[in-house]
Amino acid sequence: MTALNSPFRGLGGIKVFAPATVANVVCGFDVLGFAVNAPGDEVVMRLVGKPGVAITKIEGDNGKLPKAAEKNTVSASVQHYLKYVDRTDVGVEIELYKKMPIGSGLGSSSASTVAGLYAINKLMGDLLTPMEMVPFAMKGEELACGYGHADNVAPAMLGGFVLIRSYEPLDIIKLPVPQGLYCAIVFPDVDVPTRDARQMIRKSVQLKDAVVQWGNVAGLVSGLFMNDLDLIGRSMHDVLVEPTRSILIPDFYKMREMAMEGGAISFGISGSGPSVFAFTRDEQTANVITQKIQQHLKTLNINSYTYVSAVNEQGPQILG
Repeated sequence: MTALNSPFRGLGGIKVFAPATVANVVCGFDVLGFAVNAPGDEVVMRLVGKPGVAITKIEGDNGKLPKAAEKNTVSASVQHYLKYVDRTDVGVEIELYKKMPIGSGLGSSSASTVAGLYAINKLMGDLLTPMEMVPFAMKGEELACGYGHADNVAPAMLGGFVLIRSYEPLDIIKLPVPQGLYCAIVFPDVDVPTRDARQMIRKSVQLKDAVVQWGNVAGLVSGLFMNDLDLIGRSMHDVLVEPTRSILIPDFYKMREMAMEGGAISFGISGSGPSVFAFTRDEQTANVITQKIQQHLKTLNINSYTYVSAVNEQGPQILG
């Protein structure tokens, strides 16, 4: 581990995994998110003699992602990082391995970006803390979807459950994770672009709806601190965003009905969708729910992917 913490490892490299995330957590649009154990993305990064940042390989994206350094979220974020630490003389080569679906609502761009930032920070000798790297990851989100939100990148970088109390100035708070809490995720393989889903959201809301939403966010955060799963479930309702975004997700309300009847604590959209998720009290219940929803989607001729995970409290990790 000494070599990883030493600046400029010659031509050596590092391989980093960063996790997928569930953003919004139903009632906390742009301010709440948590990390999961799977899926996630991997980045291999090495220092080279020629200054500049270059992506040499991308696998698993079906040709969707750009290799140009200024257009790819991973390399662009690394460029911002190197400029900030005044080391634009450094040469970096990046290989990106997409291990999770693009456009899933599970923070695909976030996982890649965080893996890259974590890797370059290690190669440079841990010049910044994970918290200090979040703004650079937000630059990647801005490039990916037009808005530099932190509800994916913050939990991916820090691990666990996070609250973004403020964006200006940026104020991120790590929240406790109740024991025994599991997440069941289903990704219906349909196209819901993040930019389009964000544009559908109402620009103004009625005060009575805002009051309901404030109460639910406060209730969810309180439930996390109190280890009260029932309070968490009662609080995870969204009157502002979900009614609009659910239109883009096939049979959303039927899937929610199936999850709740199957013993879920709560159910909602992950990020901008189309992935949906449920909180459960144990792993077995999460597995049963994902299987039933997947079978239902199959009757609609919709392919899907499922993931079951506890909340990932570690965040990025070095693989080699």
